Amino acid sequence: MGSSRSPRTGRRHSLLRTAAVTLSLATTAVLAGCASADTTTHSSSGQSAFKPVAQKEGSRITVWADSTRLPSVQAYQKSHPDVKMKIVTYDGGADGSAYLQSKVQLFDRTSSGWPDVVFGTPTDVTWASEATKPGARPFAAPLDEKLVPQSTLDGFAKGSLTPCQFNGHTYCMRNDIAQVLLWYNKPLMDKWGYKVPTTWQEYEALGKQVAKDHPGYLVGSVGDTNSHESYFWSGQCPAFSLVKPDTLRTDLRDPKCTRMAKLLDNLISAKAIATQGFFSQGFAKNSGSKVLMAYGPSWYGQYLFKAGFKAPAKRIAAAPPLTWKGESTTATGNVGGGVWMVSSHSTNLKASTDLVTWLTTSDENQATAPTYPAYTQAAKAWLANPANRNYFANDVSEPFEQAANEVWTGWSNTKFSDSTAWSSVVLPALTSGKSLTETLPAWQQEIAGEAKTQGYKVVDQ
Repeated sequence: MGSSRSPRTGRRHSLLRTAAVTLSLATTAVLAGCASADTTTHSSSGQSAFKPVAQKEGSRITVWADSTRLPSVQAYQKSHPDVKMKIVTYDGGADGSAYLQSKVQLFDRTSSGWPDVVFGTPTDVTWASEATKPGARPFAAPLDEKLVPQSTLDGFAKGSLTPCQFNGHTYCMRNDIAQVLLWYNKPLMDKWGYKVPTTWQEYEALGKQVAKDHPGYLVGSVGDTNSHESYFWSGQCPAFSLVKPDTLRTDLRDPKCTRMAKLLDNLISAKAIATQGFFSQGFAKNSGSKVLMAYGPSWYGQYLFKAGFKAPAKRIAAAPPLTWKGESTTATGNVGGGVWMVSSHSTNLKASTDLVTWLTTSDENQATAPTYPAYTQAAKAWLANPANRNYFANDVSEPFEQAANEVWTGWSNTKFSDSTAWSSVVLPALTSGKSLTETLPAWQQEIAGEAKTQGYKVVDQ
């Protein structure tokens, strides 16, 4: 995952000025028990065991959080008055910021200043799991080294901790995920007699039918900086596939890439899929009411349709991810989601891991979180919250839960954002009238170039 990275937390979109709040909310969306410190931990991967620094029970911990997660940290402090905390607000890695990495590099040089807990993007974990210089310890502590119980780590949605895992260890806990699924306008689908598609082939056929029967109505967009995560990630296209920690496979000639490109090209040609982004200037005003379907993340419901397009309640419904006819495996993409890391330099690992565990797994915190929790049990509490379900035209619980466990783990978390090449090469090509199919080689070349600058060996097979 490049988003990160969420995040990939808050990369992207430029919304129209009158819907600026939507950009803020979308940025929020795409970001994001007790544990004990044991000084005699052993590594199961054959590498050197993690050795905590000298622990000072009851010492103050410093927490860095973005403004969206700040209320959660404050709520923990209020409910745990005996825990001494210093809370610092920073951008959390928004827009690909390298602020955290730069600060950690500085702290490693001066041997002081590290925060105990930080909120960041999956991309941050790629560097935080490694030493910034010879002799330094990686910033992120391996949480599976007797800091967080394995039973807790096992409680996250299938594959959701994959961005946290390097060299056989887990270096973060996922705050939220943004699993991709199918959104649709239920009253219009019912009125026009359309059946909700369950396969990509049905989606393509319906898109062409919509273009013929109701010109101007859309079944999707490929014009945003994260559109590839919805379509190509869901299609299991090996655009960002780490075959080894230092080796990236990017092969856009793979049939799983070319078939998705062809499907999208067909719908673009039929004018059923827009090359203008959902979050681009003027889209909400001019075309928001004509989006019949959209293939996108779980936060689309609240932050695209409700806040951006102003769709009335009980109009928008969710369906599970699409499959390819004839294939038994369902896979989907992910557009966002932040992480929490505990510093290996922390002198109070017990308090630090307890905080991160509470933030990511507690019903008390996650039931009112802005986006879908990665922790399975907390996600149930989130879905039970009327604020997260009453707006929709159907019960979104089942499609949300299904999609959360079907995110394809073959789209890897890398040291660079997966959105840069898409934005710099593919989107301009689409705007100029080129097809996705003919743009695949240039997209692959750009990805490979970025990877090499980050020290990856690049292969295409």
